[in-house]
Amino acid sequence: MRNVSKVFSNGTVALKDMTLDVARGEFISLLGPSGCGKSTALRIIAGLGAASSGSIDWPTSQLDSKGLPQGDIGFVFQEPTLMPWTTVFGNVYLPLKLQGVSKSDARPRIMATLAEVGLADFAEAYPRELSGGMKMRVSIARALVTKPKLLLMDEPFAALDEITRQKLNDDVLRLWRQSGVTVIFVTHSVFESAYLSNRIVVMKARPGQVSADIPLATSSERDSNYRTSEEYRATTDRVSRALQEAIHLGGGSVGH
Repeated sequence: MRNVSKVFSNGTVALKDMTLDVARGEFISLLGPSGCGKSTALRIIAGLGAASSGSIDWPTSQLDSKGLPQGDIGFVFQEPTLMPWTTVFGNVYLPLKLQGVSKSDARPRIMATLAEVGLADFAEAYPRELSGGMKMRVSIARALVTKPKLLLMDEPFAALDEITRQKLNDDVLRLWRQSGVTVIFVTHSVFESAYLSNRIVVMKARPGQVSADIPLATSSERDSNYRTSEEYRATTDRVSRALQEAIHLGGGSVGH
C-alpha cells in the first residue's frame, strides 16, 4: 500500500496516506481502536472496496482486469458467512466452483483442507449442526482451499469464547507455518496480536493512519507455555503502550 486514503460519501476520512509494506510469509496484525480503518484497509487490499487515492502494488502476482492478483487472496470475515442450504463440503467448494473446477476434481483438495482444520468428519454436516468455532473453521478452510498467497482475516474470532479463541489461534499459527501463506490479521486484542504475529502494525483513528510498526521475534514456541512466559508478558506490555499512544493521538476508545 502506498499513500492510500479512503474518504466515504459522508465525508468521513477512514484512511489517510496509509503506507504498508508486506513481505512474503509475514504474519502481520493490524491493531487499533474502533474506527481506525483496520477493516477498511483490509477490504481495499482484497479489492472489496476502492481507495480514494494511493495505490496497491502486487510485484509477484499476475493481475486480472481489475488490477487484483488472480486467485492469490483468501478472506476470512468477522462472521462465518456460510450458505445454510448446503453442506460443509459445499461451502468449501464454492471458491473452486467459481474458478470452474469440477466437484470431482475439487474433492481431494477440499477433503485435505477440511482435514487441516480438523473437520474431515464433518464434510456432509450442515452449518446449523456446527458450533461457532466449527463454523469459523469452515470459513478458514474455504479461504485456504484455493491455496492463496495472502490470507486476510478480519477479526474472525472476536465473537468466540476465550477457550475456543485460543485453540483457533493455535490452529491458525500451525496452518501459517505449514503453508507459508502471508497473513494480515485484524484484531482489537493486544494479547491475540502479541501471540500470533511476527509484526504488529498499530493504527490510530480520525483519520486512520499507522501509528507504530512493531517487529516481534521470539525464541520460544508459541504455545500454552508461551502464554504464561515473561517474554509474552513483556511483549503485551510493549504493544499495550503503543496502543495507548495511538488512542491518545486519535482521541478514540479501545473498542472491544
